[in-house]
This record gives sequence, structure tokens and C-alpha cells, in this order.
Amino acid sequence: MPKRISVATYLGIEELEKRYRQAKDGIESRQYQIIWLLAQGKKTEEVEEITGYSRTWIYALVKRYNELGVEGLGDRRDSNQGKQPLVDDIQQAQLWQALQGKAPDGGLWNGRKVAHWLTEATGTHISRQRGWEILRQMTFRLRVPRPSHTKTDYFEQEAWKKNSQHK
Repeated sequence: MPKRISVATYLGIEELEKRYRQAKDGIESRQYQIIWLLAQGKKTEEVEEITGYSRTWIYALVKRYNELGVEGLGDRRDSNQGKQPLVDDIQQAQLWQALQGKAPDGGLWNGRKVAHWLTEATGTHISRQRGWEILRQMTFRLRVPRPSHTKTDYFEQEAWKKNSQHK
């Protein structure tokens, strides 16, 4: 027979029920409900069925409650700052300056060249795709001259350009 989850007795069953019923936030309410149900002696399978949470999440929640008490409950996403940016503000400014000139090989900037430049600047490998995404975020585009028709007359084109500019 599986062992029951033991819930620390920071709060009594009545206090857990009260906090469950009075919680304004849905996440906090569900978490108090889980702890309240387990404190009553309900099996994990019953709590899973009642709340819709997985066994893994219930175990993680109980562990956090047992370690931190009431402070371990509630929506904690606001304290998660997320991952550090790939390129900080200084490196982005340096990249902007580099993009104002020609690429190191003398051609146009593209995702591969930006990725190589950033890899050298940051010391971490940056993929070509990420280089292209950063280039696009900085509102740069590949600027390639439009192709001209092979059967056009150069002098006729220049004359048309001159005439169209004066109108």
C-alpha cells in the first residue's frame, strides 16, 4: 500500500479551509485546497481527481509547503525574472555601431556574420538563426540591388531615371 503524503501542521484543518474559501486568487485557492484535502487524510489519487492537478505537481506543492510554510503557497511567477538576455545593452550598442559599417569580409551583413560577431563579443556560441533574428530585431534587412533585365539598354535606363526624377 502506498505511503500517504505527510503535510506539515503550520495551520489547522479549519484554518486551511478558511483560507481556501477566502482566497481571491484562483491559483492560491487551488493550492490551499490541495493542502487542506491532504491534511484531512485524503489520498493523492482523490486530490488529483478533485483538483485536476497531477501527482507530480501535488508532491512539489506539498514539499514547498512543508519547507516554507504558508509563504510557499500562491502564484510565484512574479518573482521569476526569466532568463538573462542573450545580448546586453552594451553589446547591442556595439553591434549597432558595427552594423553601420561594412561586414568584416567587406560584404553585406547577414545572420551568419552577426552570429559570428556576437559569438566573439559574448564568448558564447550563437547560431546563425539567432544572428538573423537579432539582425531583424534591430530593423536591418539585407540590402541587395534589384536585378536588372539582361536585355536592357544601359543608356536608355539612365535616361528614364533622369526623366522620372524631374516630374
